[in-house]
Amino acid sequence: MVTAMSRAPSPAEPPPTAVRPRRSPRPDERQRDADRSQQLIITAARTEFAAKGFAGARVAEIAQRAGVNKQLITYYFGGKEGLYQAVLLQWHELENRQRAGAASLEDLVIAYLRANHDQPELVRMLLWEGLTQDQSASETAPDDVEHSLTDELAALHRRQSDGELDTDLDPAFVLLALMGAVAAGTTMPHVVRQLCGMSATSEEFLDAYGEQLRRIVRHLQRPSQDLPVV
Repeated sequence: MVTAMSRAPSPAEPPPTAVRPRRSPRPDERQRDADRSQQLIITAARTEFAAKGFAGARVAEIAQRAGVNKQLITYYFGGKEGLYQAVLLQWHELENRQRAGAASLEDLVIAYLRANHDQPELVRMLLWEGLTQDQSASETAPDDVEHSLTDELAALHRRQSDGELDTDLDPAFVLLALMGAVAAGTTMPHVVRQLCGMSATSEEFLDAYGEQLRRIVRHLQRPSQDLPVV
């Protein structure tokens, strides 16, 4: 007689399923996961730094935004300062692509106008540094980030030599004015609406303002002797 403890399996019962060993991820899969995690962190950091500045941003909140363990921020970037530098480096790489793809000064200005519209967080980070005079992170940025403005100014000097900028103008002050102009939609959206009757984030404003900026830049090419005497 077969007892309950020793009875044979019923034919109706399925045989036990073999457990397959879990496959370890390949090196290329691990790299893709690492790249994805780093980009998620950088994207979240842009939002957090833009909202609170470097001093006010918290690593735990950046990790929560990115959906990752906060230890990964230390692992990939060495902490908050390294993460801030990584955000600046990504922006610098975008600037390099914009300079390379802009055939004329007016094309470059429009490229920056569009970039500031698409990534307003980067402009707000710059504003935080200026308003709080907190440059603790950017002062130790990598050389290619630190020299970004120097590169921009050198490029504008070359454009002046090529005739894109009147010799009567100082490229440093022109660069300062153009930086403020392309950031106006992000820094003063309420003024844009009051003056122009448009939303600063609308395509209508970008098209209209972009055309006016093109015309302004063309006037910067006018030889000094052609200007009316005041």
